[in-house]
Amino acid sequence: MNFLSAFRAPTRPEAQWFKVGLASLFPDLGVDEEDTHTLAHTRTCNTDTAPGCKVFHIPKDDPSSGNEVPIPENEAAGDMTDQVLVFKRKGTFHAIDHQCPHSSFPLSQGLPFDIEDFGIVLSAGITCPKHGWSFDLFSGRADRGNYKLKVWEVQLRDAANDASDKEVWVRRKQRIG
Repeated sequence: MNFLSAFRAPTRPEAQWFKVGLASLFPDLGVDEEDTHTLAHTRTCNTDTAPGCKVFHIPKDDPSSGNEVPIPENEAAGDMTDQVLVFKRKGTFHAIDHQCPHSSFPLSQGLPFDIEDFGIVLSAGITCPKHGWSFDLFSGRADRGNYKLKVWEVQLRDAANDASDKEVWVRRKQRIG
């Protein structure tokens, strides 16, 4: 008998992982220093072209019913509740809320960048084009104000049908406590 099981919290629906696709289908942004386009801009990916990011609607109460949604071309994005923005930058996958916490603008129209200090890269960020606010992609902290971008967990798993590729999975970060 396991006495600790009584202290374990039941699994919440939002703790479920959601598969967003194969890693090879995401272009690697930021490798070309001349790339100053938004995340949504179409880029070369392997032998094809693809937008630099993907957007998914993943309901909190039932993540298994999530689906990919079209990337908005302007600020008329509609309701972005429960949407996650997934992209690969300099070899690292990032998953963040699609909606800017300050202005509710779609961050797929944002610009990714390196956070540097005296030429040393400390982290990565994204700038919302509506008001120019920036957010750290790892902590979610804003460069001003008390706003915080929600950062999702990302996991790479072996692909079921292709040993040379990985599957990208995301879920909401879990609260501790």
